[in-house]
Amino acid sequence: MKSAKILLALVAIVAMSFTAKDDAYKIDTAKSKLTWVGKKVTGEHTGTIAIAEGSLQTKSKKITGGSFVIDMTSLTDTDITNTGGNERLVNHLKSDDFFSTEKHPQATFVISSATSINKDEHKIKGNLTIKGITNEIEFTATIQPIGKQLIAKAKILVDRTKFDIKFRSGNFFENLGDKVIEDNFELNVELIATQGV
Repeated sequence: MKSAKILLALVAIVAMSFTAKDDAYKIDTAKSKLTWVGKKVTGEHTGTIAIAEGSLQTKSKKITGGSFVIDMTSLTDTDITNTGGNERLVNHLKSDDFFSTEKHPQATFVISSATSINKDEHKIKGNLTIKGITNEIEFTATIQPIGKQLIAKAKILVDRTKFDIKFRSGNFFENLGDKVIEDNFELNVELIATQGV
Protein backbone atom coordinates (compact mmCIF):
# COMPACT_ATOMS: atom_id res chain seq x y z
CA MET A 1 0.00 0.00 0.00
CA LYS A 2 2.80 2.33 0.96
CA SER A 3 4.70 1.51 -2.23
CA ALA A 4 1.55 2.20 -4.27
CA LYS A 5 1.25 5.67 -2.70
CA ILE A 6 4.91 6.37 -3.41
CA LEU A 7 4.42 5.26 -7.02
CA LEU A 8 1.37 7.54 -7.41
CA ALA A 9 3.33 10.45 -5.96
CA LEU A 10 6.18 9.84 -8.40
CA VAL A 11 3.72 9.69 -11.33
CA ALA A 12 2.19 12.99 -10.21
CA ILE A 13 5.62 14.65 -10.00
CA VAL A 14 6.57 13.39 -13.47
CA ALA A 15 3.23 14.52 -14.89
CA MET A 16 3.69 17.97 -13.37
CA SER A 17 7.15 18.25 -14.86
CA PHE A 18 5.71 17.66 -18.33
CA THR A 19 2.71 19.94 -17.91
CA ALA A 20 2.91 22.92 -20.27
CA LYS A 21 3.66 26.14 -18.47
CA ASP A 22 2.09 29.52 -19.09
CA ASP A 23 4.86 31.99 -19.87
CA ALA A 24 4.77 35.77 -20.05
CA TYR A 25 6.94 37.78 -22.41
CA LYS A 26 7.46 41.52 -22.07
CA ILE A 27 7.77 43.61 -25.23
CA ASP A 28 11.15 45.33 -25.62
CA THR A 29 9.83 48.72 -26.72
CA ALA A 30 13.29 50.03 -27.63
CA LYS A 31 14.01 47.20 -30.07
CA SER A 32 10.49 46.65 -31.42
CA LYS A 33 9.22 48.57 -34.45
CA LEU A 34 5.82 49.70 -35.65
CA THR A 35 5.75 51.40 -39.06
CA TRP A 36 2.79 52.63 -41.10
CA VAL A 37 2.01 53.17 -44.79
CA GLY A 38 -0.85 55.38 -45.97
CA LYS A 39 -1.67 55.41 -49.67
CA LYS A 40 -3.44 57.92 -51.91
CA VAL A 41 -4.01 58.29 -55.66
CA THR A 42 -0.86 60.38 -56.11
CA GLY A 43 1.49 58.33 -53.93
CA GLU A 44 1.99 57.26 -50.33
CA HIS A 45 3.41 58.35 -46.99
CA THR A 46 5.33 56.28 -44.46
CA GLY A 47 6.20 56.71 -40.83
CA THR A 48 6.60 55.22 -37.36
CA ILE A 49 4.63 54.92 -34.14
CA ALA A 50 6.09 53.90 -30.77
CA ILE A 51 4.85 50.96 -28.73
CA ALA A 52 4.49 52.25 -25.16
CA GLU A 53 4.21 48.82 -23.53
CA GLY A 54 3.03 45.30 -24.23
CA SER A 55 3.20 41.63 -23.38
CA LEU A 56 2.58 38.21 -24.90
CA GLN A 57 1.40 35.04 -23.16
CA THR A 58 2.31 31.58 -24.41
CA LYS A 59 1.74 27.94 -23.57
CA SER A 60 4.11 25.34 -25.01
CA LYS A 61 5.60 28.16 -27.11
CA LYS A 62 2.18 28.85 -28.68
CA ILE A 63 0.61 32.29 -28.35
CA THR A 64 -2.41 32.33 -26.04
CA GLY A 65 -2.86 36.07 -25.48
CA GLY A 66 -1.30 39.49 -25.37
CA SER A 67 -1.98 43.19 -25.14
CA PHE A 68 -0.29 46.32 -26.42
CA VAL A 69 -0.44 50.07 -25.84
CA ILE A 70 0.53 52.33 -28.76
CA ASP A 71 1.64 55.92 -28.18
CA MET A 72 -0.24 57.82 -30.89
CA THR A 73 1.45 61.10 -29.93
CA SER A 74 4.76 59.63 -31.12
CA LEU A 75 3.54 59.37 -34.74
CA THR A 76 6.16 60.48 -37.28
CA ASP A 77 6.53 60.71 -41.06
CA THR A 78 9.68 59.29 -42.67
CA ASP A 79 9.26 60.10 -46.37
CA ILE A 80 9.00 63.91 -46.45
CA THR A 81 12.46 65.45 -46.15
CA ASN A 82 11.29 69.08 -46.13
CA THR A 83 10.99 70.09 -42.47
CA GLY A 84 7.95 72.33 -42.95
CA GLY A 85 6.09 69.82 -45.12
CA ASN A 86 6.88 67.00 -42.72
CA GLU A 87 5.61 68.98 -39.74
CA ARG A 88 2.39 69.94 -41.56
CA LEU A 89 1.61 66.32 -42.42
CA VAL A 90 2.34 65.03 -38.91
CA ASN A 91 0.21 67.76 -37.33
CA HIS A 92 -2.62 66.94 -39.73
CA LEU A 93 -2.41 63.22 -38.89
CA LYS A 94 -2.58 64.10 -35.20
CA SER A 95 -5.59 66.39 -35.75
CA ASP A 96 -9.29 65.52 -35.54
CA ASP A 97 -9.31 64.77 -39.30
CA PHE A 98 -7.31 61.65 -38.49
CA PHE A 99 -6.18 60.27 -35.11
CA SER A 100 -7.16 63.05 -32.64
CA THR A 101 -4.06 62.36 -30.57
CA GLU A 102 -4.72 65.16 -28.08
CA LYS A 103 -8.06 63.58 -27.15
CA HIS A 104 -6.94 59.98 -27.71
CA PRO A 105 -3.18 59.74 -27.02
CA GLN A 106 -3.19 55.95 -26.91
CA ALA A 107 -4.43 53.10 -29.08
CA THR A 108 -4.61 49.53 -27.81
CA PHE A 109 -4.69 46.00 -29.20
CA VAL A 110 -5.77 42.96 -27.19
CA ILE A 111 -5.44 39.43 -28.59
CA SER A 112 -8.65 37.40 -28.29
CA SER A 113 -7.44 34.22 -30.03
CA ALA A 114 -4.38 32.78 -31.76
CA THR A 115 -4.54 29.73 -34.02
CA SER A 116 -1.43 27.92 -35.17
CA ILE A 117 -1.23 27.58 -38.97
CA ASN A 118 2.16 25.87 -39.07
CA LYS A 119 5.38 25.88 -37.07
CA ASP A 120 5.91 29.65 -37.12
CA GLU A 121 2.68 31.15 -38.49
CA HIS A 122 -0.36 32.05 -36.40
CA LYS A 123 -3.74 33.50 -37.28
CA ILE A 124 -4.30 36.29 -34.76
CA LYS A 125 -7.66 37.81 -33.86
CA GLY A 126 -8.09 40.69 -31.48
CA ASN A 127 -9.67 44.00 -30.61
CA LEU A 128 -8.05 47.18 -31.88
CA THR A 129 -9.09 50.46 -30.24
CA ILE A 130 -8.36 53.78 -31.97
CA LYS A 131 -10.00 57.09 -30.98
CA GLY A 132 -11.99 55.20 -28.35
CA ILE A 133 -13.61 52.99 -31.01
CA THR A 134 -13.03 49.22 -30.89
CA ASN A 135 -13.17 46.84 -33.84
CA GLU A 136 -12.06 43.24 -34.27
CA ILE A 137 -9.20 42.68 -36.71
CA GLU A 138 -7.56 39.51 -38.01
CA PHE A 139 -4.11 38.93 -39.50
CA THR A 140 -1.33 36.39 -39.92
CA ALA A 141 1.79 36.70 -37.78
CA THR A 142 5.13 34.91 -37.90
CA ILE A 143 6.31 34.13 -34.38
CA GLN A 144 9.68 32.52 -33.70
CA PRO A 145 11.01 31.53 -30.26
CA ILE A 146 14.76 32.13 -29.92
CA GLY A 147 16.06 31.26 -26.47
CA LYS A 148 14.15 33.38 -23.98
CA GLN A 149 12.88 35.71 -26.69
CA LEU A 150 9.99 35.74 -29.13
CA ILE A 151 10.39 37.48 -32.48
CA ALA A 152 7.02 38.37 -34.02
CA LYS A 153 6.35 39.96 -37.41
CA ALA A 154 3.08 40.88 -39.11
CA LYS A 155 1.56 43.09 -41.79
CA ILE A 156 -1.85 44.39 -40.73
CA LEU A 157 -4.37 46.22 -42.91
CA VAL A 158 -6.64 48.56 -40.95
CA ASP A 159 -9.79 50.16 -42.38
CA ARG A 160 -9.54 53.68 -40.95
CA THR A 161 -13.18 54.50 -41.65
CA LYS A 162 -14.26 51.96 -39.01
CA PHE A 163 -12.55 54.23 -36.47
CA ASP A 164 -14.31 57.38 -37.70
CA ILE A 165 -11.35 58.51 -39.83
CA LYS A 166 -13.14 59.46 -43.05
CA PHE A 167 -11.05 62.37 -44.34
CA ARG A 168 -10.97 62.20 -48.17
CA SER A 169 -12.43 58.70 -48.24
CA GLY A 170 -13.94 57.88 -51.63
CA ASN A 171 -16.64 55.86 -49.87
CA PHE A 172 -17.94 58.90 -47.98
CA PHE A 173 -17.16 61.88 -50.23
CA GLU A 174 -17.78 62.44 -53.93
CA ASN A 175 -15.78 64.27 -56.60
CA LEU A 176 -12.45 64.03 -54.77
CA GLY A 177 -10.57 63.16 -57.94
CA ASP A 178 -6.89 62.54 -57.30
CA LYS A 179 -7.27 63.73 -53.69
CA VAL A 180 -8.74 60.39 -52.57
CA ILE A 181 -6.93 58.68 -49.69
CA GLU A 182 -7.30 54.89 -49.45
CA ASP A 183 -9.44 53.62 -46.59
CA ASN A 184 -6.96 50.92 -45.60
CA PHE A 185 -3.63 51.83 -44.06
CA GLU A 186 -0.87 49.32 -43.41
CA LEU A 187 0.88 48.57 -40.14
CA ASN A 188 4.12 46.63 -40.25
CA VAL A 189 4.95 45.12 -36.89
CA GLU A 190 8.28 43.76 -35.66
CA LEU A 191 8.18 42.76 -32.00
CA ILE A 192 10.92 41.49 -29.75
CA ALA A 193 9.65 40.11 -26.44
CA THR A 194 11.67 38.68 -23.56
CA GLN A 195 10.47 35.98 -21.19
CA GLY A 196 9.95 36.66 -17.51
CA VAL A 197 11.25 40.24 -17.37
